[in-house]
Amino acid sequence: MKFVTAAALSLSLLAAAPALSQTAPADWRTIAPENLLVIDTAKGRILVELEPRMAPRSVERVRTLADQGFYDGLKFHRVIPDFMAQTGDPMGTGQGGSDLPDLAGEFEFRRGRDAGFLTVTATPQGQLGLIGSVPVITQPDAQMMVTADFKAGAQGLFCPGVAGMARANTPDSANSQFFLMTGSQDDLNGRYTPFGRVVAGMDVVRALKAGSEALNGQVADPDVMTRARTAAALPERERPTVRVATGAHLRAEVERVRASRGAAFTICDVQPPAEVVGG
Repeated sequence: MKFVTAAALSLSLLAAAPALSQTAPADWRTIAPENLLVIDTAKGRILVELEPRMAPRSVERVRTLADQGFYDGLKFHRVIPDFMAQTGDPMGTGQGGSDLPDLAGEFEFRRGRDAGFLTVTATPQGQLGLIGSVPVITQPDAQMMVTADFKAGAQGLFCPGVAGMARANTPDSANSQFFLMTGSQDDLNGRYTPFGRVVAGMDVVRALKAGSEALNGQVADPDVMTRARTAAALPERERPTVRVATGAHLRAEVERVRASRGAAFTICDVQPPAEVVGG
């Protein structure tokens, strides 16, 4: 199915929710270590929640390369402020990749009732909400009743913090390179694979050295990933634990931001609060 853009979709008023200071244990979820990508840089640490329910092949590729040490020392070779920071190329030019085969695009996915989708609002074009920490637009649950697999079509949205697989001109050419969004970009929706979202360290992503506008964001003296591993691959004493708001806590945060943003509020403004322990 064809989905509409994220920026055009305003969120409606949510039901009243408890104040953030009154959160209960049930209002938090802990990210599994295998789904937490830990990227260290000279500017600080970036933590990305991987989302295999949306892009299982891309998540497995990033896990594999990270835990092999492939990403260690690689440059953020292309950085465009208020758009994205790209890395993962061993050549540092945007032309390289790993020895593994290219990946088929995972631009849309099928959502079952067990996907943990949190509905934020409904529009004539579909339901808006979150799977994990990633913003999503999806067909309504009722669609599951008329499909052979009892699932509904869904698509991740390229909002700030979303991690996406970079690719060449052909759709099925993603390999090792990926990018971290620092702005919203609707024209990437349905054309690139979103596979997770930054849950801590967005200030670090935004602090990475920017590239030249004349050179389409290529950076002359780029920052690098000094180390990138899944939390599961790190020694236990170095392993961060991240818990992310859910349930009433998350709804209260959405309502707070909605009130602050007013008529300009969209799904891309929703960033689930997260807490980092250890590491």
